[in-house]
Amino acid sequence: MARFLVTGGAGYVGSHTVLALLDRGDEVVVLDDLSKGHRAAVPAGATLVQGRCDDPRAVEAAFARGPFEAVLHFAALSLVGDSMRDPMRYIGENVAGVTAVAGAAAKAGCRKFVLSSTAALFGFPDRIPIDEEQRLEPASAYGESKLLCERALAWAEKVHGMRFAALRYFNAAGADPDGRAGEDHDPETHLIPLAIGAALGLRPPLTVFGDDYDTPDGTCIRDYVHVTDLAEAHLRALPVLEERSVRYNLGNGTGYSVKQVLDTVARVGGRPVPHGYGPRRAGDPAALVASSRRLREETGWMPRFPALEDIVRTAWAWHAAHPRGYAGR
Repeated sequence: MARFLVTGGAGYVGSHTVLALLDRGDEVVVLDDLSKGHRAAVPAGATLVQGRCDDPRAVEAAFARGPFEAVLHFAALSLVGDSMRDPMRYIGENVAGVTAVAGAAAKAGCRKFVLSSTAALFGFPDRIPIDEEQRLEPASAYGESKLLCERALAWAEKVHGMRFAALRYFNAAGADPDGRAGEDHDPETHLIPLAIGAALGLRPPLTVFGDDYDTPDGTCIRDYVHVTDLAEAHLRALPVLEERSVRYNLGNGTGYSVKQVLDTVARVGGRPVPHGYGPRRAGDPAALVASSRRLREETGWMPRFPALEDIVRTAWAWHAAHPRGYAGR
């Protein structure tokens, strides 16, 4: 049994990772300001310290509940479109959060750090699936902020000996298969919950942005990884930090188009997804799929829910049981 600090542990991927840690018998302290996360998403058994990662008093209060085996850092602003409207806020807050928490970890003698990074570091990639050798050229302020976070952690390694793992992924999806946690964003921007909400009558009809891409059905192709599998990947990266720092791209290896997602939601839910079509969004590539070959080979990680239908089924169960999200619990 070990003790871990999970920043952003009241959020979507963070809360599922807290569940994974608790399920294997670890102790968890969550640092979250609840601006995007939910108090009800913090599982029983975890300790919540409410506060921002760039608030020295909150960070100090969290580390006072250590010592910690490692920090798993999820707290961040994460909307690509929003980052292009307010780039300085994204770069400032995301980098400040990482540097504050990593600095406190080094001071406390915690030398392992797992960063929830993003495959948006690669912008418009040269080839699909995206592997770790491709050039880093973010096309958004969000992607740039995560690249700067990775660079800051590289300096923490050089100066303080802090080993880090940066996991670069795109679209977390699905919900805890036991129904203990799910996806609840405000505003919601992710395709699968928007499609499910439209099918359930909880949201307006969906707008598909563009149907003339150079893809088999004309709609964008994206990578979807089950949130429970993402949580497991973060845990799998921890033992590697005994030896070295790592950067892993993380995807299913198979992309699904918007139309495929809508068809799958309709099939799983037994009802159509009301939707229409609009123009392309500026900056949307035709296809984005990340490789996870290095992660699989070096850690033995294998997704339990690689099929889109399985991902959607767990998401549907969560949203059907929680039509108001965590507010209804």
